[in-house]
Amino acid sequence: MDRVRRVVDGAMILTSLLLIAGPMLLEGDRGTAALVGGTALVAGLSLIVLLLARRWPLVQYAPVAAAVLVAGVRFGREGSIGPGLTWLTIAVAAIILIRQFLGARTNQDLVRDLTRERAQLARQASRDPLTELGNRKLFMDHATDALADADDTMTAVILVDLDGFKEVNDTYGHATGDELLRAAAERLTANVRTNDTVSRLGGDEFVVLLPRLVDDQIADTVANRILRDLAQPLIIGDVVLTIPASAGIAITRGAGTAVDEVVREADLALYQAKAEGKGLARRFDPAQFAAAESRRREEADLRRALDAGEFEVHYQPIVDLEGEHTVGVEALVRWNHPERGMIPPIAFLDMAESLGLLPRLGGWVLEEACRQAAAWQEQNPGFELNVNLSASQLGNPDLVEEVRGVLDRTGLPPSLLVLELTESVALVDLVESARVLGALKTLGVRIALDDFGTGFSSLSHLGALPVDVVKIDKSFVQAMQEGSGASVAEAVLQIARTFKLAPVAEGVEDATQASRLRELECAQAQGYHFARPMPAGDLTDLLARQAALSS
Repeated sequence: MDRVRRVVDGAMILTSLLLIAGPMLLEGDRGTAALVGGTALVAGLSLIVLLLARRWPLVQYAPVAAAVLVAGVRFGREGSIGPGLTWLTIAVAAIILIRQFLGARTNQDLVRDLTRERAQLARQASRDPLTELGNRKLFMDHATDALADADDTMTAVILVDLDGFKEVNDTYGHATGDELLRAAAERLTANVRTNDTVSRLGGDEFVVLLPRLVDDQIADTVANRILRDLAQPLIIGDVVLTIPASAGIAITRGAGTAVDEVVREADLALYQAKAEGKGLARRFDPAQFAAAESRRREEADLRRALDAGEFEVHYQPIVDLEGEHTVGVEALVRWNHPERGMIPPIAFLDMAESLGLLPRLGGWVLEEACRQAAAWQEQNPGFELNVNLSASQLGNPDLVEEVRGVLDRTGLPPSLLVLELTESVALVDLVESARVLGALKTLGVRIALDDFGTGFSSLSHLGALPVDVVKIDKSFVQAMQEGSGASVAEAVLQIARTFKLAPVAEGVEDATQASRLRELECAQAQGYHFARPMPAGDLTDLLARQAALSS
């Protein structure tokens, strides 16, 4: 069409120029040569006008306008323009009509092309090109309309996430992964109603919108049916795959809930389904997920606190029962929360262990306590420091080198450092524990077994561990006031002596317990009867007072 239009434009310019030059060419008897030459000149001028029209399109209409003007002037002056010029005038008018028709057709084609492109862009804007499902925008539009039209019915959103999709891509390639996604899309679509919406949100995550439900159990049924269907074997080329998936369900009644809120609840339910082992469908439960949300906030708060340096080391005195003077301390970590105040370790250590933060936190406590203990040595030679080891620290292959580095940096004599671990930690892997503890002892430090007597394997495995000190659990100490409690504590002390271990009684809360421990010849103890855990500055003051009294 563009080529035809250019030919017509050339003809229109040529005939217009011929109309203008016609009288000069036809006057008198100029001969054939003059006629041919004049026509060639007109043709050349037409070519020039065409070239100029490429840069200035309106130039092509100048010869037409001039030709019409010339024809009008001559017709008005002479009353007749002659048969030749008449036909040229008719030709110019006809060509102008043809040009206008072609322009109209071109405009129609342009409008039709633009309409087609606009429709294609609209489809691309609302469809996933790989699976031909709706995309996030289409889902959000349909969900917004569904909630607005919900009346007193329920609207359910089901988020479906394929389990292990990344491994399929890594193992078999992205082409197989794409086939897997297309198959998943087909199976999802096959398990919903015609008025439901299935969309791909991105990656391996899909969403199903179930509007106008009268029974909330329908959403559970659809979700479980989808998971069962997805789990059926799928053959792609020579590979047999399954599509295990997890699903999170959120249900809302009426039009009072925003789409983003329903999707967030479905996402929380999906997170719970994956946490419980994958391949499951779970419905959003406000109470359950409020607890999970609180847990996530606490975890984030704990990570922030470690980076912000909100932890402190407090020290509980270990006393010599004969004179009840302080001979050492146990380092205990505290969280000085800016809003909640001082938080004891029982409130956050398990969480720190589950998050993998204890090696870092425990390493900081060890270095901080060793630096402080080295300072105390100047006024209190032989003053001992007990620091706890967690399970994750004991399993750290670099533990021995880290302890060596701390001792070198702080200058604390190794013989004054006692590393404590509980029976439950030590007996997880007895052989490995014995190896690591043996390596620590080569540094010159001592090893204490905390909460001694509470484990089931204490006697059978105690000889296998390179332990120097046993800390008698507070439950035995506090039971001494009961009828058989004293005999239990005495038996534990006798076991310690049998294995040539130094005993330390924990949890001493009153003078009666302290007196009974002296009778049982327990040399050292700690507990609230003597002092609570305190900051380093308070302990320094305590040591100074004790030194003044003894002098």
